[in-house]
Amino acid sequence: MRHKFQTAIRLIYPSRCITCGDLVEGDFGLCGPCWGTTPFIGGLVCDSCGTPLPGMDDGLPSTCDDCLRTPRLWGQGRAALLYRDNARRIILGLKHADKQELARPAGQWMAQRAGSLLRPDMIVTPIPLHWSRFLFRRYNQAALLAREVARNLNLPFCPDLLERPKVRGHMDGLSQEARYSKMQDAIRPHPRQAPRMAGRPVLLIDDVMTSGATLDAATRACFDANASEVNILTLARVAKDA
Repeated sequence: MRHKFQTAIRLIYPSRCITCGDLVEGDFGLCGPCWGTTPFIGGLVCDSCGTPLPGMDDGLPSTCDDCLRTPRLWGQGRAALLYRDNARRIILGLKHADKQELARPAGQWMAQRAGSLLRPDMIVTPIPLHWSRFLFRRYNQAALLAREVARNLNLPFCPDLLERPKVRGHMDGLSQEARYSKMQDAIRPHPRQAPRMAGRPVLLIDDVMTSGATLDAATRACFDANASEVNILTLARVAKDA
């Protein structure tokens, strides 16, 4: 009976591509053309930020030029997509067009990339959003992604381990040095939730990594709360050749 009901629902509301709206076989999927323009990351990647690297994956850690120039506070990092083409459209839709449903497939893609980042007793948390931006947008896209990642990996999720006490403004067009300077002390442990991080590894979630300044500030905040280790996972990574 349930199967017949689901079939009837699909006849009335057929599954559609999450970006273009064309018919697809399953819910929250991509059609063939959109899949072809969605730059999933695979193969050899930087162990610190997840950006693709030339060469074959031999199982040994590799590091990109950006992470060699700017050593990361966190341990390992991965990203599911390169920030370009259909990935950019998905992220802008999630971030600015209220397409919160995109977090479900995006969180699944991220969870599939998380393997080497996982640790026993790890807790998942997003990059926080300042309360004023939260009121304007009504949701934190990083928290939506973190919730889906945690659900797919069966890990505990806490949306407010960290907080953002001040608005630092947009960082578009700023140099890497200026981004890091602007994010200095911009994120701190939430006073009531900070004890949950003590002695535990943390998986930090964000939608896009550009310079790494925001993730650096959040990592510092986690270590200020005595987290044992911090790894990062983002939906997309901005790469120079993207």
